[in-house]
Amino acid sequence: MKSSTIKSENLKLSVDYIRQAAKKKIELVCFPEFQMAYSPLEQSARELSTIAENAINGNFITTLRKEAKRHRIKIIATIYENIDTKRKKKTDYRVSDTAIMISEKGDVMSIYRKLHLYDALGFKESVKLVGGNNIERPVKVGIGKIGLEICYDIRFPEMSRILTLDGADVLAIPSGWVQGIMKVEHWQIMLKARAIENGCYVIAPDQVGNIFSGRSMVIDPFGITLLDMGNKEGVGVVEIARDRVESVRKSLPLLKNRRTDVYLDHISSFI
Repeated sequence: MKSSTIKSENLKLSVDYIRQAAKKKIELVCFPEFQMAYSPLEQSARELSTIAENAINGNFITTLRKEAKRHRIKIIATIYENIDTKRKKKTDYRVSDTAIMISEKGDVMSIYRKLHLYDALGFKESVKLVGGNNIERPVKVGIGKIGLEICYDIRFPEMSRILTLDGADVLAIPSGWVQGIMKVEHWQIMLKARAIENGCYVIAPDQVGNIFSGRSMVIDPFGITLLDMGNKEGVGVVEIARDRVESVRKSLPLLKNRRTDVYLDHISSFI
């Protein structure tokens, strides 16, 4: 998806994609990060805050919830969320970068606020965004349990492992991966690494155009690329099988082979 700076345009495009997916009898649609709007570098935190909405009852999510219910389809969406005003000063206009999982009944199943902000490689997301404080438990759906992350989170393997140990069969990682030297290579390598080391599927839709690198991907639990959309916009379709997770974890039992008895002697000294 290539989000513009105009929220209403992105909402219309999102609805179009959902309806395309519904015609293909898709069970789950996963949108990229910044689905609500592209925020140019020159846009201030205050300007971005005028775009943000409530995570449950804002027009953007309310519309997507209605579409989910109408088409009996699950959706993972991303928004800029207005945070509790008690948490910020009157001059602090920063918002949360939030992923929301919606059921086929239109109910909100999970709300995840991006934990790791992209203050790296010349960027400083913390100027406009406020980091979350929680890793949300994986949510059970038809294809297994899905754990949510957002973009820069994939550079922190602890988070993916925590979600996997908490039952995730699939890691859904909506992203707006910024272009740059070695960035596509980092993207591909880390998505595969997170899938292989945890024996899980990785679903990673990415923004295209603007400053982003594209390459929306789906990786299977053994590291096989099931989908690589390049720089195309549109709906890519893959089939997810829970028994594939079980089969890979049985033949490559990385989770069972962990030596937690030894790790515990070292963890506290590094936190």
